[in-house]
Amino acid sequence: MRIRASRVEQVGRNRAAVLEAARRVFLERGYAGATLEGIADEAGFSKGVVYSQFASKADLFLALLHQRIEERAAENERIAADAVGTGGVMALLRNFELDARVEADWARVLIEFRALALRDPALNRRYTEAHARTVDLLAAVLQGLHARAGVEPAFGPRTMAELILAVGAGVTLERAADPDALPWPALTRMVTGALGLSPAGDREAVRAAEVTS
Repeated sequence: MRIRASRVEQVGRNRAAVLEAARRVFLERGYAGATLEGIADEAGFSKGVVYSQFASKADLFLALLHQRIEERAAENERIAADAVGTGGVMALLRNFELDARVEADWARVLIEFRALALRDPALNRRYTEAHARTVDLLAAVLQGLHARAGVEPAFGPRTMAELILAVGAGVTLERAADPDALPWPALTRMVTGALGLSPAGDREAVRAAEVTS
C-alpha cells in the first residue's frame, strides 16, 4: 500500500517539477519557441516523463494557466476580504498594476498563446473556458465588494471584470513597446471612471493606488 502511495507521490512531484520547468522555458523562449523536449531538459527528465504527464505543449501551457487562475483568484479574495466598495476595487487594481510589472513576461506569453489559439478552434474553446473562469472569479469578488458596501455597481460585475482584464491585456502590449506607457496615476483615474466609480468618496484609497511602482 505504501509503495503505491509513494508512486502516486512521485508522479505528483514529477508533475510539479515539469510545470516549474515549463514556466521557466515559456518565459525565456515564448510559447512558440518552447518545446516539450526543451522543457524535459530543463526539468532534468526524459521526454517520456513529460509525455506521460502532458499530451502536448498546449496541454502543459493550459495546466500552467489554470494554476495561475486559481492563484490569482485566491490572491484577489485575500485582498478584498476586509474591503468594501471603491476602496476594495482600488486595492484590486493596484495589485493588478504590481502584477503587470512583476509578471510582464508571463502576460506577454499569455497574449501570444491567445493569438495562436484563435486559429485553432479546439484550442480556442479550451482557452475560452479558462478565461471564462477568470472572469467569473473576478466578477464574484467585485460583486462581494459592492454588496458589503450596500451599493449597486454602475455596471454588472461581470462587465466590470471583463473591462479590467481587457485593460490589463492592452497595457501589456503598450508597455512592450514603451515601458513608460500608461503611467499608473493616470491609468487609475481612467479605469475608475470607465467602471463608473467615484473615487472622491475614498481619497485615502485613491492616493494609495496612485503610488507608482
